Amino acid sequence: MSNPNRNFNYFPNPQSLSDWLKPRLNSDSFASWGVKPGTKNVHNLWLELSEGETSLADSTPPIRTVEVMIVRIIGQNGKFLVEWKQEMSDGSVRFRSRPLSEKMKPGEDIESAVIRAVKEELGPVIGDCLHNDAERRIVKILPNSYTKKVEERVSLSYPGLPACYVLHSVDAVVEGLPQEDFVTEEEEYKNDDQSSRADKAISVNKHYWKWVDGDAV
Repeated sequence: MSNPNRNFNYFPNPQSLSDWLKPRLNSDSFASWGVKPGTKNVHNLWLELSEGETSLADSTPPIRTVEVMIVRIIGQNGKFLVEWKQEMSDGSVRFRSRPLSEKMKPGEDIESAVIRAVKEELGPVIGDCLHNDAERRIVKILPNSYTKKVEERVSLSYPGLPACYVLHSVDAVVEGLPQEDFVTEEEEYKNDDQSSRADKAISVNKHYWKWVDGDAV
C-alpha cells in the first residue's frame, strides 16, 4: 500500500470499498452512513472516487480530499444567492445556507469549473442560453475575486471520515436568474456510466435557493 491516494481502480465496486473502509473507521460512525439523516452511503463515496472527484489517503482513518469550486453569485439587487436546503432521495432534508458549490473534476480549470457548476445546478431556471460561447457571456467571473483556502474537518456526509477540503472561491454575475427565491431539481449521476450502481446512492432531488445579504454568506 505505497500509493497515498487510492482511486476507483483499487475499488472495482462499492463492496470492495466498504471492505477496505470497515477496519479503518469507527464501526458506529460507519454504520450511520446513509442511515442518519443528511448522510450519504458507500455507493455515493464510490461514485465520487470513480468520477475522480475525491481521493482517499491510505491511512487509519483514511483522509478524504476534495477540491471544491464555490461561486458567490451576486444578483441585480446586490444580494447573494445561497442554497439554503436540499431535499434528498431518501426523504431527508439537508440544511446548507451556502453559496453554489460543486466538486471539481481532475484537471479542471477555475473558469470551466464555474461554468459547469452553474449549468448543472442552475441550468433549469436559466434555460437553453448556457451553451458554447454564450456560457461566458451569461456567467461572468468578477476580476480579482478568486481566493483559495484549505479546511480540515470531519465530513457531515460521511461521519467519522476526516476530510481535507481545498476551497476555490470566486464572485460572479449570472444573467437570467430569477430575482425571487426558487427551486431546482436534479438527479445526481443521472447520466453516469455507473447509473445502475448510482440507483443505490443517495441523491439530491431538489435544491432550494434564496437571496441573502452579503454578511449572511
